Amino acid sequence: MTKAEIVTEIAKATGEEKTVVSAVVEQFMECVKQNMIGGEPVYLRGFGSFILKLRAEKTARNISKGTTLKIPAHKVPAFKPAKSFAVKIKQNS
Repeated sequence: MTKAEIVTEIAKATGEEKTVVSAVVEQFMECVKQNMIGGEPVYLRGFGSFILKLRAEKTARNISKGTTLKIPAHKVPAFKPAKSFAVKIKQNS
C-alpha cells in the first residue's frame, strides 16, 4: 500500500478532503521522524512502536580487493508491532 492509497482510504472513511488528510499524514510521518532522530521512540498503543536499534561494530570484507574494514556501531530505525497486532497477523497467515 502506498501513501496515496492510505490518504484515499482515510479520506473515504472520514469524509475529509484528500488535501487535508494528506497534510495530516505528512505531519504524522514528520513527527515520527523528528522524534526518532532525537533518539525518542514513538509508541502507538495497539499498533506498535517505532524504535532505534543499536547495531554493534563489526568487521566486513571486500572480497574483490581482499581487504577488511571496520563498520562502526550505529543505530537503525525499526518497527516493533504491538502484541495484539502481531497475534492478528499470525491468525491471518
